Amino acid sequence: MKFDILKTDPESQARAGTLHTDHGAIETPIFMPVGTVASVKGVHQHELMNDINADIILGNTYHLYLRPKMDILEKAGGLHKFMNWHRPILTDSGGYQVYSLSGSNKIQEEGVKFKSHIDGSSHFFSPESSMDIQRSIGADIIMAFDECTPYPCDYNYAKRSMHMTHRWLKRCMDHLAKTPTLYGYDQAFFPIVQGSTYKDLRLQSAEAIAEVGAEGNAIGGLSVGEPAEEMYAMTEIVTSVLPKDKPRYLMGVGTPINILENIALGIDMFDCVMPTRNARNGMLFTAHGSINIKNKKWEDDFSPIDEMGITSVDTAYTKAYLRHLFAAKEYLGKQIATIHNLGFYLWLVREARKHILAGDFTTWKNQMVKQMDKRL
Repeated sequence: MKFDILKTDPESQARAGTLHTDHGAIETPIFMPVGTVASVKGVHQHELMNDINADIILGNTYHLYLRPKMDILEKAGGLHKFMNWHRPILTDSGGYQVYSLSGSNKIQEEGVKFKSHIDGSSHFFSPESSMDIQRSIGADIIMAFDECTPYPCDYNYAKRSMHMTHRWLKRCMDHLAKTPTLYGYDQAFFPIVQGSTYKDLRLQSAEAIAEVGAEGNAIGGLSVGEPAEEMYAMTEIVTSVLPKDKPRYLMGVGTPINILENIALGIDMFDCVMPTRNARNGMLFTAHGSINIKNKKWEDDFSPIDEMGITSVDTAYTKAYLRHLFAAKEYLGKQIATIHNLGFYLWLVREARKHILAGDFTTWKNQMVKQMDKRL
């Protein structure tokens, strides 16, 4: 994997770059739609490619391990072939599920015991098995196995967890060195900075991760309930330490405003379920604010879903029609809303890139933040 930085904004840390993988180039900053179980909910792969034009999507190690399972993916030739997606894929490591399944797991030095949300069966993830699973999935970018601490988090717990994440990182790297890729292309490995919302821990973790010299780096444990100001403060601390010539991925973030503010702090890659999840609940994101399409005010509004026409659905259908689909509980409504929201997120990061290259990102960003911070 190769990362080229084309330009940095003169008034912030925002940068425009290109990330080269064996499945294609990714123009940064980038938003990555979440395809948890080999599917971005409500969207066909051809829509992801031709309408939304996603450069890269995510797969989820925990969910794919449970279903369809690794033997199926290996027989298919990896996740790309299984789901007919031939652009880059990033997989998480299963570490976030350690956090989200806190009621049914047991964390220890060796790894994590957990119960399947599908049938209650018992399973075990270690740094080594996470690497094996991600080899079988075959993503272009794979993540280190870590523990994502909750918010708020006791300082001593956050410190112990961070050090264990660092020890797990070494085990991940040692195991990867002994296990070849399965499908004839390279997999880039990203370690993850932890440390909750404690400045000294974040600095210590960022320094430890920077020393590893990986092809890219991620920041985890944010967007888990902390105020946005704390997220930005921790991100700024970490990006001041992480290598400037490597891509930086802020995991699980976030709202359109979160994304723009973190681009300004030097983040290159984002993912979040918000655009798809909110779409299924009738919440649309636009450049002028958010819309709850289920509100009665849209019942006889025959204007396009979005006059900007970012995707094909934006001008093909009216707000009144989309509201009707939600009122009638038609699946098509969720699909249209999902295509719109993902299209908007991709448009937003690409506009950010244009303005970084043009040298006026900060002025544009400040204006966009004001516009988007409204309910229409």
